Amino acid sequence: MNNPPETSKLPSDSLPPTGAGEPAPPGTPTPARRLTPSARMTAVLAAGMLAIGVVVGAAIGPAPSPSFAIGRLLPLLPALLRGEQHAPAAQPPASTPQPTPTAEAEGSRVRRHRHHHAVESAVAQAPAEASAPATSKPSPTPTKTVPLPPVSKVWLIELGNSSFAEVAAHASSAPYITASALPAGTLLSGWSALEGGALANSAPLIAGSSPQLVNTIVQPPCPEGAAGAGCQPDTPGALTAASEFLQATLPTITSTAGYRENGLVVITFASIVAPGETGLPAGTASATLTSQPPTGVLLVSPFVAAGARSTITFNPTSPKQSLEKLLRR
Repeated sequence: MNNPPETSKLPSDSLPPTGAGEPAPPGTPTPARRLTPSARMTAVLAAGMLAIGVVVGAAIGPAPSPSFAIGRLLPLLPALLRGEQHAPAAQPPASTPQPTPTAEAEGSRVRRHRHHHAVESAVAQAPAEASAPATSKPSPTPTKTVPLPPVSKVWLIELGNSSFAEVAAHASSAPYITASALPAGTLLSGWSALEGGALANSAPLIAGSSPQLVNTIVQPPCPEGAAGAGCQPDTPGALTAASEFLQATLPTITSTAGYRENGLVVITFASIVAPGETGLPAGTASATLTSQPPTGVLLVSPFVAAGARSTITFNPTSPKQSLEKLLRR
């Protein structure tokens, strides 16, 4: 009996892989075997990496103490060495670190606190009347009535045969009136001589204080004949004579204490004629105040505006009203 030939047996893992049950062609290299680490080795490597991570983490920043980490690891080592798998223990939720306030945030907080404090202080210091209802109105302040200056002494000066309009037209013929008298008082160019006389007679009565005096001073008439040829009415000489008379009279009045305390000088032009023309006794003169044309009136007083020109009209029925508008209070 013939025995079958013996064949050597190769391990199954050493046979080369074949496709579709066909033997591999001759000369095909056998693939190398892949080695897989055991579970025990894997556990040892994991424990070592965990210990190294704990040490490195402690060196670079705050972390749980090494004793705490190793203490949690030790109970797991036997199981890892046996190849057992355990579900990782539930970790407590990590607490979110609170950001440290920066200097800018702290400065903003301080500024908000100061602004709030300033607003509270402003509200606390506000006046009490600011909180009153909008409909309430403060009571009107009563108007204080200021009395008129005590004009109780009046001088009425009547210049002869001209007007303040003529003075303005021929200023060189009346140097004192132009350079001194007008700058010292208030000119009422629209007033007549009669209105000036009425104001002069009413002013002391309005003052109410005594003594109430009205002094009327009349310029002497131009001499008759050849002596008066240079001062006839409507001539430049008439203005010169009036200016010279006022220069001799006005400073004498304004230098007195009565004028400085409560005085008023009213200067106007009148129609002055010589005694022979009126049939009056020698040494007398006639001065007539007229309403037309307006000759103008000049007021000189410590209580009037110096160098002023006024368009106020005279009210003969209420001289006090006219005086109130002219005199300073």
